[in-house]
Amino acid sequence: MKIKYADLIEQTFDFPQEEFRLNGEELEFHGIPLMEVVRKYGTPLKFTYLPKISENIRKAKGWFRDAMEKTDYKGSYNYCYCTKSSHFSHVVEEALKNDISIETSSAYDLDIVEHLYNAGKLDKDRYVVCNGYKTDDYLERIAHLINAGYKLLPVIDNYQEVDVLNALIDNPFEIGIRIASEEEPKFEFYTSRLGIGYRNIAPFYRDVIQNHPKIKLKMLHFFINTGINDNAYYWNEFNKCLTVYGRLKEVCESLDSLNIGGGFPIKNSLAFDYDYAYMVEEIIAQTKAFSRDAGIDDPHIYTEFGSFTVGESGGTLFKVIYQKRQNDKER
Repeated sequence: MKIKYADLIEQTFDFPQEEFRLNGEELEFHGIPLMEVVRKYGTPLKFTYLPKISENIRKAKGWFRDAMEKTDYKGSYNYCYCTKSSHFSHVVEEALKNDISIETSSAYDLDIVEHLYNAGKLDKDRYVVCNGYKTDDYLERIAHLINAGYKLLPVIDNYQEVDVLNALIDNPFEIGIRIASEEEPKFEFYTSRLGIGYRNIAPFYRDVIQNHPKIKLKMLHFFINTGINDNAYYWNEFNKCLTVYGRLKEVCESLDSLNIGGGFPIKNSLAFDYDYAYMVEEIIAQTKAFSRDAGIDDPHIYTEFGSFTVGESGGTLFKVIYQKRQNDKER
């Protein structure tokens, strides 16, 4: 009779796995003996395995490269690291080793970006995508860096941001617009509180941006809180986004980029299973088909993977301080 906890693990999960294996009776994480770490540093202990960050970035780039080659996709792929997932310098600098861009969501992030510029760790000609609701401090820092010659791309989250940026920025600049996607019916909020509604984007562009002497629209951005999932809801929202892109492209020559946000799931259980390559190929294939049918160029694709970049790279070690039996049969 199998009544031990180890038996439950064996029956429920495939083990060992890519990250974890046993060396005798001691657990290793990517070949690192965790008990040696515990004996040296104690517990609780939070750790980061930096090579996993670069590995995941390379994997994502490979999936998009392969999908684009398979579908003869003409646009480029741009990987952005979402800094709010981890601001630690060793994490951000590891990510930047892989020829990627940065996505920000606060004024604090732009202090980090400026430090990276000054340290020579972020290319001045590489886009920094500025997302999120923009406080006065955030808007002022965006304007400061654009005026200093850096390539920041503020993604407009609400109408007022355009007027403030226009007043603060000296020379012509580019923007993106974020779509306020509709959430799943079971979600607490039916419509995202971030971005501009589907029906309002075209009138907003026509009334405010189209004939503006200083501002050009480069990017359309959307993100779904439930992440990138192979279900009817995701594909419905994705195709609504493509439709908005197509309508804008008809009247906006400068629009050339589609930002699909983040949302790749990560391995948070030993029973995790997700076909990343299939999802990427479907995203690229559907975008390619839409562009062909609409008679427009394939948009450059941007992603903003944060949790996917760093979520599987670390963990926390705890000491078991007491054990007690949960029932009479457990051993």
